[in-house]
Amino acid sequence: MISSRTLLREEIEHVWNIDRSEVADNIYRFENGTLVLRPADSQPFSAGWPPGEAKKSTPILRDCFDRGGWFYGAFEGGELVGVVVLDNKRIGKYKDQLQLKFLHVSRSYRQKGLGTRLFELAKATARGRGAKRLYISANPSENTVNFYLRLGCAVAAEPDQELFDLEPEDIHLECDA
Repeated sequence: MISSRTLLREEIEHVWNIDRSEVADNIYRFENGTLVLRPADSQPFSAGWPPGEAKKSTPILRDCFDRGGWFYGAFEGGELVGVVVLDNKRIGKYKDQLQLKFLHVSRSYRQKGLGTRLFELAKATARGRGAKRLYISANPSENTVNFYLRLGCAVAAEPDQELFDLEPEDIHLECDA
């Protein structure tokens, strides 16, 4: 049975135990103002954790936690199987957006509503914190982008330049909170 709760700071490193692997034959690109689905280059796109990701991103997540970010996890038998992180730093032209910094569900727990539930909790939390919109810098895999589109997200009208510069290959989306 899956239980869920707010994560503690010392549990942040457990996010790297989530199996976020996925093989995607197609990836999205943003070309000439349009979202275009293209075959992945020479081999299927694999969305597992890149080498060094934990070392690079753990301090970033800790900083997010320390400035009031919201970390929420789903557990089964003590194992973290899903996580969502909402940054507390206001972004956007009107500073009325919060970034969905992280949303990952272990491969064997997908297609069961867990990702949707975590996303909806993040939206409610963003609303509760006064945000009007949620900003998502999404992995370009077909499944990931389609997941967000099904939940009502759309390509960001004005991508956040700082986040775009960090992840120019991602698909930058937004959604009403």
